[in-house]
Amino acid sequence: MFEDRKDAGVKSARALKKYKGQGVLVLGIPKGGVEVGYEVAKYLNADFSIIISRKLPFPGNPEFGFGAISEDGSIFIISGYEESLSQELVADIIEEQKLEIKRRISVLRNGEPLPEIKDRTVILVDDGIAMGSTMRAAIYLCKNKKAKKIIVASPVSGENIEKEFAHLADEVVILEKPVFFSAVAQAYQNWYDVPDTEAASILQKWETSLKH
Repeated sequence: MFEDRKDAGVKSARALKKYKGQGVLVLGIPKGGVEVGYEVAKYLNADFSIIISRKLPFPGNPEFGFGAISEDGSIFIISGYEESLSQELVADIIEEQKLEIKRRISVLRNGEPLPEIKDRTVILVDDGIAMGSTMRAAIYLCKNKKAKKIIVASPVSGENIEKEFAHLADEVVILEKPVFFSAVAQAYQNWYDVPDTEAASILQKWETSLKH
């Protein structure tokens, strides 16, 4: 469906063209959403930054999360997890992810705070939405910071995810909704885990472009 994240970003940007020149804020969710968000922000002539939102991984099965936490401490937890995890273990996992969030703010955003969100239209971008936990935590952050309008944008997700987010965000823009959707990687010809250095360099490239 998409060659790579740049291709997905360009196509997502066109789907959001009504926001071009409207002074919106685009926030990419690392690390896969950073390049997609960059392309969206560039096309829309928007402001751009990275919003840190982390999955809360199940012990022994880090691919599967029972929720997520964003950088302001906003937490989303999937109901029903209580049966399999103790409160102490959940608290430990949350603390671990808070440390990782601090590290990512330092490494990916050079320690800079998020841009002002209050009273702004914010487009949250990821390279795909599987479980949707990290996107939910990012939405909660934007709600806490009094965003005027929240748009969820992703190249690919399952149909059920789009319906779920329609109740949480003001607008949801998903390009592809495969019937059999198991992983974000299936929508990309060229898929790899984005290293810190690449995500950080994309934001650096953006900031350099503003100076010229």
